[in-house]
Amino acid sequence: MSESKADYTLAMNNDGEIGTDTKPQHDLESSLPLLDRASRPTAAPPPPPSRRSSEMQYRSATDRILNHSALPVFSYCVASILMTVVNKYVVSGSHFNMNFLLLAIQSTVCVGCVAACKHFDVISYRDWDTNDARKWFPISFLLVCVIYTGSKSLQFLTIPIYTIFKNLTIVIIAYGEVLWFGGHVTGLTLISFALMVVSSLVAASSDIANFLSGTPIVTKAGGASSAGYLWMFANCFVSAGFVLAMRKRIKITNFSDWDTLRYNNLLSIPVLAFFSLLVEDWSSESLAANFPEENRFALLSLMAFSGAAAVGISFCTAWVIRTTSSTTFSMVGALNKLPVAASGILFFGDAATVANVVGILLGFVAGLVYAAAKSAQKAAQSGAGPSR
Repeated sequence: MSESKADYTLAMNNDGEIGTDTKPQHDLESSLPLLDRASRPTAAPPPPPSRRSSEMQYRSATDRILNHSALPVFSYCVASILMTVVNKYVVSGSHFNMNFLLLAIQSTVCVGCVAACKHFDVISYRDWDTNDARKWFPISFLLVCVIYTGSKSLQFLTIPIYTIFKNLTIVIIAYGEVLWFGGHVTGLTLISFALMVVSSLVAASSDIANFLSGTPIVTKAGGASSAGYLWMFANCFVSAGFVLAMRKRIKITNFSDWDTLRYNNLLSIPVLAFFSLLVEDWSSESLAANFPEENRFALLSLMAFSGAAAVGISFCTAWVIRTTSSTTFSMVGALNKLPVAASGILFFGDAATVANVVGILLGFVAGLVYAAAKSAQKAAQSGAGPSR
């Protein structure tokens, strides 16, 4: 990697070569008036070696913590659970159907929070670049497509069936990494994938039995289930494409986590607003139904809060992908459905059936098998030298 401008300037300072005058330093000082030389502040002595060593050790320990895969994975799980609970409450109204508006509000608040953090020097990110924005726009558009195809799938399919086919995204991403990044899928990893799918099948066993017996499936919009499966397959491929393309684009643009967060949300705002105006009902009757007067303030406040919380989940998403891999991110997302399901039982009274509990336990075992597979794969790569 080439040296940055700051590093180059620091090297010039250490060599005493700043400026165009090549006159030796002692000649420059002797030519100054005595008063000027006396009034110049003396440079602070460098910190003792022990202090410099402790500072370097502290920075090294901090870097190891921030770049360890456990912290971003845990942070992503907490942020996504929080977002799921808040969004579930917001959209749980029987007449709420303005999802694009909700997402546009969240993205707007998210961008505002990031800008405020930079203004107060809490974070830093690169200045806006039109060329980078043009390159990143397909990623933001894919994100909008993921949201839309997922909502259409849930419109025609039950949540358990949706969960089963959503896990197919993991396999697509895994083999996408093989093609794009030279990844490798071990036998133990395949076993973890199989266990994850089986856990979803067990949790959805009653719905599958009804489907196989020809019992009609009650859908949210009353439409044909075949349409839901078409939307579901589209969602699987779009979701995999989004995760893989995002990782590849991060490598090309060298975006930091905050750059990724800012461009993702800022570029998605006009797309979300356009689709909201295009497909959602903005009549006064629809607005009154979506935002009832008795809880309008609470809904708008939670939308703003969820937008601020989106800063956390968006950052953690990019953080996990950068420090691990897109396959790990997709598996973490699948495993994260377990605590999300528990939060649904706790906060929204979802049924805790035997099939659901067994499915959760199988999913937990799948997570342990996957962790063991990745650990063994990493150990093998370390023993064999640098990976491809």
